[in-house]
Amino acid sequence: MIIAALFGAVIGSFLNVCIYRIPEERSILKPGSACPNCSSKIRFYDNIPVLSYLVLKGKCRSCDQSISIRYLLVELLTAGFTATVAAVFGMTSLGATYLVLVYILIVITVIDLYHMIIPDSLVGLGLITGITAILLGAIDIGWKDAFIGALFFGGFLYAVALVGKIIFKKEAMGMGDVKLGIMMGLFLGWKMSIMSLYVSFLVASFVGLVTIVTGQLKKGDRIPFGPFLAIGTILVVFFGQTILELYISVITI
Repeated sequence: MIIAALFGAVIGSFLNVCIYRIPEERSILKPGSACPNCSSKIRFYDNIPVLSYLVLKGKCRSCDQSISIRYLLVELLTAGFTATVAAVFGMTSLGATYLVLVYILIVITVIDLYHMIIPDSLVGLGLITGITAILLGAIDIGWKDAFIGALFFGGFLYAVALVGKIIFKKEAMGMGDVKLGIMMGLFLGWKMSIMSLYVSFLVASFVGLVTIVTGQLKKGDRIPFGPFLAIGTILVVFFGQTILELYISVITI
């Protein structure tokens, strides 16, 4: 668990690079990491995941400007998810597949929160990962189930986008969300896709209600839906069967 968490923190540092550079269409491999404020090259001992941020108190050694806490949170989140996947699925091909899925969803979530976009390159990477996992038998989903899941997940979101545009006279959901739905449906199959959509809309409704009541959301404001889709999918990956059993027990009371 500890080794998995440390590995996850290192991956989280790389995911931060992806989050920062992909929207700008820059290489994620070179040049090396630099301060987002003064562009000074970050020394290797200042680039230790989690630890360096805490030692430097969230500031750049060169310019003393604050560095977004997002970097620390992404590293901690990635470390936590990596340890959780290792604990639940073990060091198996299934665990490795879900790790890649979770890493992709973390990057997509943060980029969508900050830029309101879901890069096609990340969705494409997810599709390649899913298809490869099915071909190698890493996930126990047949081609038919995966195809129906992708079609249902993406198709449902596309229908929501069309209906929303008719009702609200403006874009209610982007095509990036639809493409993301296709990708996630491929991993989940049609049964778990239904559950993921249910959880995603439930969480989105709750968060939307809270932000409206607290005055954080105003009329006309847009909310990225990608993060909610990611939350629904990750919850189903870890607790899908439990959620399904709980839902059935509630509706049969």
